[in-house]
Amino acid sequence: MYFLYNLIVISASAILKALALTNTKLSLFVNGRRETISLINQKISKEDKVIWIHAASLGEYEQGLPVIEKLKDQHPSHKILLTFFSPSGYEVKKDSKVADCICYLPMDTKSKVNSFLTAAHPDIAIFIKYEIWPNYLLKLKKNDIPTFLISALFKENQIYFKWYGGFMRKAMTQFTHIFVQNEKSKKLLSSFGNLTNVTIAGDTRFDRVSEILERNNELDFMKLFKNEQYCYVAGSTWPEDEKVIIDYINQNNQPIKFVIAPHTIKNSHIQEITGAISKKVMRYTEMDKATLKDYDVLIIDTIGILTKIYSYADVAYVGGGFATGLHNTLEPAVFGIPVIIGPQFEEFAEAEELVALGGVISVHNYQSFQKISDKCYTSNDYRLKVGNINTTYIQEKAGATNLIVSKLSSVFTSK
Repeated sequence: MYFLYNLIVISASAILKALALTNTKLSLFVNGRRETISLINQKISKEDKVIWIHAASLGEYEQGLPVIEKLKDQHPSHKILLTFFSPSGYEVKKDSKVADCICYLPMDTKSKVNSFLTAAHPDIAIFIKYEIWPNYLLKLKKNDIPTFLISALFKENQIYFKWYGGFMRKAMTQFTHIFVQNEKSKKLLSSFGNLTNVTIAGDTRFDRVSEILERNNELDFMKLFKNEQYCYVAGSTWPEDEKVIIDYINQNNQPIKFVIAPHTIKNSHIQEITGAISKKVMRYTEMDKATLKDYDVLIIDTIGILTKIYSYADVAYVGGGFATGLHNTLEPAVFGIPVIIGPQFEEFAEAEELVALGGVISVHNYQSFQKISDKCYTSNDYRLKVGNINTTYIQEKAGATNLIVSKLSSVFTSK
């Protein structure tokens, strides 16, 4: 089976190289991996002790960040090596100071695995959520390097639990320990993979969002814009979301301040949004602080500040539920406010749970969006009740990071 797997990976690598000639994102994917060994050799010496953490993309990185920060604090003599599989993670975080070395993970072929592990020589390897690479895991096991999977989440429809998924289930047995998010995941591993080295630790993202409350979230421009009025923030929106939101803005006569932070911030798209809004609208990159309080709508045409903007919201809408996939509902929810989403939220565990609890409200069309948005505006009691559900939910879910790091401590004390 390893022969077939290696053949598939090698073939896929060749195809990706060919496609990269005409595709910018794939070009980053392919060319970035050519620099991996060089980057490691520049920043990690043979004498260094190394903690290696691997994330597929940005979402998995956010899950792993609390663990990375805790390990850095507890083991300052170790260097942190952070790898990404996709450009959407690496290209955003490649200059971050969170790790001593940040690079792409080479493809999972025997030769590349050997080259990578020789250069990186990790003392411990930590994979996040779904990252299960058979050749890496096999070589790490052979090299007697403790290997962990954290914040893992499993469901019956995944390849691991299909009749043809035995190869991938076998790969999972190479982990020293697996930390899963819930009881269901643990039962699946036990019944299909006979894996007993499993601990229910929860989701480290709850620790990540809880830390948001401890930092400085002040934004001078948001103070000026909000001007002590009711504020509605729509974050990570797609065109399908924006149609509903813009209709509501244009038809609303209440003294509400609206902020829209689109997922796509291309100039042409921002112009489409501003052109469709009938009220006074200003772009973040063109704002005049002297007159900002006089505007009704602020369009955020930059990245990196949405989480802080949520701290000024009385209610938030999170995009993707009418389109390609729901974005992060926990970032606004942590501020104890109602969160509204579109109709498609399956496969997002926290959204499913919060919809059931009533802290996140799913809408199916403009009429239901208008109804719940109006209710949030007119009823302070309702707003507080819904917001408190979100606060309590996140507080009760926090703690995964400490549990994981405490169990990892035995690895460091034995070395």
